[in-house]
Amino acid sequence: MPLKLVSALAIAAAMTFATNTPAIAQDGIPGPEEDSYIWLEEARSDRALDWVRAENERTTELLAGDPRFDTVKAEALAIYDSEDRIPYVSIRPDGLYNFWQDKQNPRGLVRRTTLESYRTDNPQWETVLDVDALAKAEGREWVYKGYDCLPPEERLCMIALSDGGEDATVLREFNMSTKSFVDGGFVLDQKSQGGIQWLDKDTLLVSRDFGEGTLTESQYPRTTRVWKRGTPIDQAEEIWRGEEADVWSGATLLRDHTGTVHGTYAFRATSFHETEYFWQKDGEWLRLDMPLKAAPYGLIDGQLLFSTDVDWETQGQTFPADALISVDLEEFKANPNGATKALVWAPEAKQTKQGAANTAESLYVSLLDNVRGRVLKFDYVDGKWVSTEIALPDNSTLGVAAASDGSDEIMYSVTDFLTPSTLYYSDGSGAPEVIKTSPSNFDATGMEVEQFEATSADGTKIPYFLVKPEGMVMDGTNPTLLTGYGGFQVPRLPSYLGSIGKIWVERGGAYILGNMRGGGEFGPNWHQSAIRENKQRTWDDFIAIAEDAIARGITSPEHLGIQGGSQGGLLVGTAFTQRPELFNAAIVQIPLFDMLRYHEIGRGASWIGEYGDPRIPEQRAWIEPYSPYQKLLEGKDYPAPFFWASTADDRTHPAHARKGAARVKELGQDYYYFEDTTGGHSGGVDNEQRARLQALQMIYLLQRLAD
Repeated sequence: MPLKLVSALAIAAAMTFATNTPAIAQDGIPGPEEDSYIWLEEARSDRALDWVRAENERTTELLAGDPRFDTVKAEALAIYDSEDRIPYVSIRPDGLYNFWQDKQNPRGLVRRTTLESYRTDNPQWETVLDVDALAKAEGREWVYKGYDCLPPEERLCMIALSDGGEDATVLREFNMSTKSFVDGGFVLDQKSQGGIQWLDKDTLLVSRDFGEGTLTESQYPRTTRVWKRGTPIDQAEEIWRGEEADVWSGATLLRDHTGTVHGTYAFRATSFHETEYFWQKDGEWLRLDMPLKAAPYGLIDGQLLFSTDVDWETQGQTFPADALISVDLEEFKANPNGATKALVWAPEAKQTKQGAANTAESLYVSLLDNVRGRVLKFDYVDGKWVSTEIALPDNSTLGVAAASDGSDEIMYSVTDFLTPSTLYYSDGSGAPEVIKTSPSNFDATGMEVEQFEATSADGTKIPYFLVKPEGMVMDGTNPTLLTGYGGFQVPRLPSYLGSIGKIWVERGGAYILGNMRGGGEFGPNWHQSAIRENKQRTWDDFIAIAEDAIARGITSPEHLGIQGGSQGGLLVGTAFTQRPELFNAAIVQIPLFDMLRYHEIGRGASWIGEYGDPRIPEQRAWIEPYSPYQKLLEGKDYPAPFFWASTADDRTHPAHARKGAARVKELGQDYYYFEDTTGGHSGGVDNEQRARLQALQMIYLLQRLAD
């Protein structure tokens, strides 16, 4: 089964206040030492929250006061609360489990049903955990964050709960059979990043914040302990300790589909994209001889699999980047670095693997083939790997939605921009069949999807998708929303537009999704060609798409808006500060924005592998030319950016968005700012909150681009 590496992150230490008017560096750009808005890095200080409240009131008045706001919010909420949307499930020994949020259950229910019932139009659900009732009983802003259960029965689980939506959680032991927390069971009530793995019913591997000396500089856990039931956690034996300079570090189990543990790995993430792996052999930790950009990938049919993001030269052969490689498990356990390696799969041109899941007997790998989905099934038969393509619709985004370790049951998701998402099921004995279909959220009649290429600054061809009304006149007057991500090897793929389709496209807006370098649409090389010293290529690609859309007459600067979140928020920030004349709207969601201080804010230090370290002069020279916060300068006309964030976001700290808005305000230009006090990095803990936030953004776009 794919290994679940234990990792964690935490909020950075409180920052120093600075209240004086900033001096200006000789180059005209305020340096970090002259930054007058460092006080906004205090997430919950009285001064910062007073500023947030005032900005929220202003933005709400400007946008929620629009006569279309209530209608737009109601449209979004109806989609989010829809009773006939697909209830995606996990397949467990005692049934199909689903987490469900709606108007009656805004914080959500963990519930289960049978496969027979799930096949019907109205499944009968049994509530296992009512998060709303728990939050009310305990007077907490509990947000459900999932569970980790003891295989193979999966009866005992550690439930993760976040207060307000932070990534940091508390963990409590829960019995799925009795539907109750275990009296006197395992409890980790100090919020922390990180998690656990079950060794047996009375033993956990725990990677958390254990106090002084147990976190990395990036505020991730770097130790793992073995915790026995009935003993204090502070007396648990430490079995692994990484280095303080690591991004994160920990130990994890190698377990097969029967629940049998075959050994223990440890890892040291020396950067976000580079990791050292170790195998515990004869009581010692043996460093595995493998590239820093390779990792364990799964265990199936007695074969241990590895994936590599770079060419791997070993045993007289070269496995190409993005390949899957296998070794015999027993041979590996006897000789971890000497076991014979064999090729399982290698990508063809424009192909890349996207993820994997396994049933009891087979490994399933989702692929992208020129940004279109495929799923391959792999089996080890008579000493060799055999692959079979799963019969699923062409020209769609495909993925494994659920798989059972204990059987051959598997579900697949199928989606595209205009077709409601569909869920397919197979018990392993035949072709997948449709088991659930999403409702149509908008009228796609007469809409069409096209794919174009833009030419970036260095001549590289950058693909993008356009969703538009059929026969749309290319006269530059079409309100157009351009979005993308372009980082961390994460692909942005066609998926049903849902609320965007209803609120934006159905009202005549065009929608563009860009596939810039830095993302994962074409494999690890597509990503690695636009990181660190080459990160500007991502921003160039995005700007090239905007220019191409304008040149084709799809839109014009007056009608073009951009939107992105997290790394995508940085993408939007670089675009509108480098080329403000290209855009008339910019939604900067939960962004990175001050890239000269990002390593000091929240969990920013963990991303140095993607961007570089601004404390090192050579690397600061990569970052300083594009850091959006420092590029907000007098004499430029910016497109009234809309920044939004969450107070509870302990991943990309709200300070980035706050400081961006404060700086635009200082320049005397139009801007919008909104911050939810709960919601974390996902931007909303319940459907009401998500619908309000969506409506604010859509009204902003309509006002700026369509009115």
